[in-house]
Amino acid sequence: MMSLTDRDIRFMKRAIKLSQKGKYAARPNPVVGAVIIKAGEVIGEGYHERFGGPHAEVNAINNAEKPVKDATMYVTLEPCSHYGKTPPCADRIIADEFSRVVIGMADPNPVVNGKGIEKLKAAGIEVEVSVLENDIRRVNEIYLKNVTKKLPFCVLKTAMTLDGKIATKRGDSKWISGEKSREYVHELRHLYNGIMVGVNTIINDDPELTDRSYHAEKKHPVRIITDSTGRMPLDSKVLYENSIRTIVAVTDKAPVEFIKKIKDKGKDVIVCPGKNEKVDLEFLMKELWKEGIDSVMIEGGSTLNYSAISDGIVDKLISFISPKIIGGSKSLTSVGGEGVDTISDAVFLNIESVERIDEDVIIESYLAKKLCSLD
Repeated sequence: MMSLTDRDIRFMKRAIKLSQKGKYAARPNPVVGAVIIKAGEVIGEGYHERFGGPHAEVNAINNAEKPVKDATMYVTLEPCSHYGKTPPCADRIIADEFSRVVIGMADPNPVVNGKGIEKLKAAGIEVEVSVLENDIRRVNEIYLKNVTKKLPFCVLKTAMTLDGKIATKRGDSKWISGEKSREYVHELRHLYNGIMVGVNTIINDDPELTDRSYHAEKKHPVRIITDSTGRMPLDSKVLYENSIRTIVAVTDKAPVEFIKKIKDKGKDVIVCPGKNEKVDLEFLMKELWKEGIDSVMIEGGSTLNYSAISDGIVDKLISFISPKIIGGSKSLTSVGGEGVDTISDAVFLNIESVERIDEDVIIESYLAKKLCSLD
């Protein structure tokens, strides 16, 4: 095998950047980018543009300005070796006589999982694997959680002041974060296909929970409300928008009449086991997966946030921190509940990035013990 070079890293970074153009339309497939190099120059590139359409490798070949024989392809994820909605990409690479393929990471999907790599090698093509793999895992975190765990990827979004408060002692929370941060949240709603809040958020704020991003075609997430005992007002806004799917998760403590009225409004109800007098969120995630929901962003209050972390469903945190101080022992913090007794019992995080949007700071982090969900 040839050793990897700085040029290999550079072209793989280019392929990763290309791949992210498909992050909205490629799902439930992974985002994949491909770059073709010959005689040191880029002669073709492409990405997986939409689900059901040609894969990145084929798009790159079709876009090539010169013959691809004896060229090198850089592709972020292992080329498929099976017939799905499109023919196997590995077969196309072999037929077009590439001399070398550099693959960012193997595809853990059982229908692929090394088969494409072995097919390329058997055809005499030089193959390099695992180039910037951690970066590729991040851009494909939804897909990887889906295919390895058969569960939705779960993000906990919080907006807090510098002293960790999400509302004043009177419950006022508009607005903790700045306008640009709130615009970014709608970009996230466009990305994740489920949005979850607790019943207290519905009672206190009566939100619409819609996608108000800049995209011309809105992708309103499925609205999921956890309401263990059926306290949600029946005139809540989330119950009066018929074009957006809404799921209310309850326990057997919710009145039968409440469940009937929710269903009469055309909304879905999932009855979950109770856990610490709340909805069992681990059970709910399994049910949401069965309903075709591949990712969930939690935008709840401190009670739901604590339950999500303690039930072990959170994979990633996106924390908006505003340069404000609220203070007050009765002001809500971003994570409520009983808390832990010792620092050694704390939930540890691995910080992925720290950025600024206007005056706010955004920290993206992963639960240290949940990184295995991307294996």
